[in-house]
Formats: sequence, C-alpha cells, structure tokens
Amino acid sequence: MTESPCAAMTKLKMPREHKAKICLWADLSFHSMGLIEKAQTTDQLKSVLVELFRLQDAATNPRSAILLDLYFYTVQFCRENGFNREQTSALFSIVKKTHEACTETPLGNVDQCYNYFIDLVFCHAVKRPPFSIDLFDQDQVQLVTEYVVNTYFRHFKLYKYVFTPQVRHESFFPA
Repeated sequence: MTESPCAAMTKLKMPREHKAKICLWADLSFHSMGLIEKAQTTDQLKSVLVELFRLQDAATNPRSAILLDLYFYTVQFCRENGFNREQTSALFSIVKKTHEACTETPLGNVDQCYNYFIDLVFCHAVKRPPFSIDLFDQDQVQLVTEYVVNTYFRHFKLYKYVFTPQVRHESFFPA
C-alpha cells in the first residue's frame, strides 16, 4: 500500500522561526576549548573535533566530512581573529545551531535561518541579562556576520541538498 502524496507532505517539517538563546559553552565546554587550544596543527585540531562530535566516519561519510570542515573552519576563523575561549565557544554554537535549523526541513527556510543566525549573534553582542550578553563587540559582529554569510549562507543550498532528504513533488492530473 502506498502513501498518498498529501499524507507524505504532512510528515515534512515545515520551516519555522527559532528563538535565539545564549549558547555560550553549549557545544564546546571550557574543557573542550582547552583541548582545542592545545591542538597546534590542522590534523591535531581535526582529531579533537572528530572525538568531540563523534565524526570518526568522516573519511567515508560525506555528511561527517562536511560537518568536520564546517567545524574546523569555524575554529580557524576564531583563531585567525584572536577570539577568546568564550567567543570561540559561542560562535561555534551559533554556526552549529544555524546549521541544525537549516537542515531540520527539506523545504526552503533560508530567511528563517538567516534571521535566526542574526538573532543569535545579537544575543551575544548586547548586554541585556538574562536574555543576552555582550560577548562580541561591533567590529566582531561585522566580522562574524561577513564570515558566516560568505561561507555558510553562500553554500546554503549545498548544505540543504546534502543534509536533508530529497522531496519529490508529483502532480496528478485527471485524464
């Protein structure tokens, strides 16, 4: 018995708005940041990220390899721009949460994801406890925004294609 196209459509997650929350230490703990700071080479840093996020199959699984690259280059960006532990942890989680929001549905949600990303950044750039903290200054907000727009959002459709199930729309017309 096959499912009707309408029934299959109702199982798809619809794009939705996300509420930004402070995500300092959410994905990279203080201890994890210590391990990352000790990694001196590209291979060492990738090994740490593989262990932290269970990406051991990155050599054979394209999704894991892409995630590893996303995480690695996020940490590299933080290093190149002199971000401290707190800023690195927060930006890493911002990128990770943005990616998770992007890939929660195969339907188009670039606007919701971009708005969520901006809300997350400002949640870490304006002091309004307990809703936000001033972790990034104005120049860093601009750097972070340009980096994520020029890397993640520039390749948004590619991330969508790799990380979400493909949806095929079939139209039936009576004969």
